[in-house]
Amino acid sequence: MLLSEEPATLIHHTIKNFNIGPDKQAVSRVSESLSTLEQARQLRISEAESALRRLSRQLGTLSSQHDDLVAAHSPADHASKIARLDTQKFRTAKAASDAEVETERLAQQAADLSARLHELELQGVEGGDDARRRDPVDDEVLLRLKVYRSLGIDIERDERDAEWNRAVVRNDRKGDVHVVNMDKKFSRYFYANYFWSTL
Repeated sequence: MLLSEEPATLIHHTIKNFNIGPDKQAVSRVSESLSTLEQARQLRISEAESALRRLSRQLGTLSSQHDDLVAAHSPADHASKIARLDTQKFRTAKAASDAEVETERLAQQAADLSARLHELELQGVEGGDDARRRDPVDDEVLLRLKVYRSLGIDIERDERDAEWNRAVVRNDRKGDVHVVNMDKKFSRYFYANYFWSTL
């Protein structure tokens, strides 16, 4: 009979029928994984604690430096320094603005003198008598220069080839001054449009 066999034999056969080997291996793998995770967790905790201690030391150092700076800082001196720098800034800006206005005035004066010199050169050494006898082409050039100057445009000749190669366009309404180097590769129509756009 079955019950007449030894209990150890029965238990051994029962265990063999359940086939618990894979389960034991799975439990062993889970235990190893848990052990590995625990080690990694402890390592991360150790690194975090070390970083926290380092940051705490830095915080203490920075707090000490901040306290020293606050103790050494005088709000009255700071306000006085800011007021002095603001005053200096406004004075510098005013001086720059005055210099710019004076530069424009001198540039206009120089242009007027240059145009007057050109007129005198066209009139010749003998003045008015010679002016009446000069070439009609010169009269036309002089008239053009006067018209240009009345519009705020000063035309300059190149000393080497006596060609018109430079123009200074002033817009008193906007306070702008444009210097244009004229090139033969652009047409007169192009420069006329440009001059009108800046006036």
